[in-house]
Amino acid sequence: MDMTEQKDYLWLNLRELPYFRAMLRAVEAQFYQDYDLPGPVLDVGCGDGHFATVAFDHPLDVGLDPWAEPIRQAKHYGGYRLLVQGDGGQMPFPDGYFSSAVSNSVLEHIPQVQQVLVDLRRVLKPGAPFLFCVPNPRYQSELSFPAFLTRVGLKRLGHAYSNWFMRMSRTINAVWPETWESWLKAAGFRIEKYWHYFSPQALHMLEWGHFFGAPTLLPHALTRHWIIAPWHWNLFLTERLVKRHVLAQSYPQGTYTFYVARSV
Repeated sequence: MDMTEQKDYLWLNLRELPYFRAMLRAVEAQFYQDYDLPGPVLDVGCGDGHFATVAFDHPLDVGLDPWAEPIRQAKHYGGYRLLVQGDGGQMPFPDGYFSSAVSNSVLEHIPQVQQVLVDLRRVLKPGAPFLFCVPNPRYQSELSFPAFLTRVGLKRLGHAYSNWFMRMSRTINAVWPETWESWLKAAGFRIEKYWHYFSPQALHMLEWGHFFGAPTLLPHALTRHWIIAPWHWNLFLTERLVKRHVLAQSYPQGTYTFYVARSV
């Protein structure tokens, strides 16, 4: 059976995450169901490990992250056979060790991303698939608040807001596929396929979720949980509001891009 028919990816994320992260992760989790990932599998930038437990039915072989706290949280979720704290530009693995790799909404945050791609190619076997997703330039240009400010004659303020939003979300590498293609080619990969997803309307929901989700910061700081009452009665309305945006399909004007690449 199709795993997308068995799992409610939105609910599995919504009960654990602020809604704006949950809706994006639910879309991305569905994309991975169409691809086989031969082991051993490396997750570059595994974070707290929650995504792996939702998107994949079995633990991935290795999760790599540079930060200690997410690694500790990932141990709780149990989505990896091995967790390693390390620098993606200098991975502590032998050449040609992994048969596939993933990196979900991570590479956009890394200043030295080209070095990470080079070292990733080193630890992958020839012909290994590499699946990753990142925001593209529409992530900034399609924000709703700058568009409103421009309409009312406050274009400079709108520009300042969009720059702030990029800094707040720690987004550095929101670039077009042509740039990713050049970076990947230089590192020893080729792109087999890519598609844009997450419509501008969905981005607007994500954008405002950063503000509406502010009340979750305190309980997370106190309990390490984003959602205090992870039950349908509490999240029913939120689920209904965002569900129409959680579609695993391509959009020509999508604000994120999913890539299927392969080492050469």
